[in-house]
Amino acid sequence: MKFQINNLSVITDGDKQSKPIIFIHGFPYDHTMWKKQINSFSDSYYCISYDIRGFGESSQFDGQHTMEMFVDDLEVIIEEMKLDKPVICGLSMGGYISLRALERFQNKFSAAILCDTRSQSDDNQGKLKRAAAIKRINSEGHKDFVKEFISNCFGDHFKQNFSEELKTIIEYSQSFSPTAIKGALLAMMGRTDTTAFLEKIEIPVLLICGQNDNLTPPSVMKEMYHKIKNAEFAEIENAGHLSPIENPEMVNSAISKFLKQIGY
Repeated sequence: MKFQINNLSVITDGDKQSKPIIFIHGFPYDHTMWKKQINSFSDSYYCISYDIRGFGESSQFDGQHTMEMFVDDLEVIIEEMKLDKPVICGLSMGGYISLRALERFQNKFSAAILCDTRSQSDDNQGKLKRAAAIKRINSEGHKDFVKEFISNCFGDHFKQNFSEELKTIIEYSQSFSPTAIKGALLAMMGRTDTTAFLEKIEIPVLLICGQNDNLTPPSVMKEMYHKIKNAEFAEIENAGHLSPIENPEMVNSAISKFLKQIGY
């Protein structure tokens, strides 16, 4: 089922009476990046996914976006749908949203799955890199930036064996508005650091990281893993930054094991 909440496109799969999992996509994608997870888990769980402002079928607003707005949107979805302590599952930018949501209202979740993401905010070099990307989009358009960024997200195994699928993903993401792309870059550039909060997380957490992730390598996510009290870590073979797309079988197996382990 597809509907709108707060001008965001929200999609549900599975039985509403089942335990809920809410999936939050990364940059610059939309809810469809989770299709192989949702296809696997919707028989047993109530799967909710949505398009972040400006992506997929969600309105782009004015493009002046902050991470706090993204978290506000998530909170509105949870409240409007009356979700009872869902598991939150976010990748990359979706992980930033998840971590800040946990910091703001941890009591609304039963567990968290953090994929290929980090708790640290951008350092000066990172901020300058995002600022340069916005400047480039303003002068050249967004398509070349999107192509280069997405190509860097995927590992060599996927690039070599699934080149047509990668091409399709790039072309689809290029269809999104440059205003949305720049708005997300602004939000990520201005996000707060959630590292100090990691030790305060009380719910179970699964951290998933592609073995060949160049953006958030396993060493970075293992540092997070060691700071969280009740955490599990899964390193995904033959995967870069988009592990749920690159090796969905291994990711789904890790998620399934985690959910059973916590009795969910």
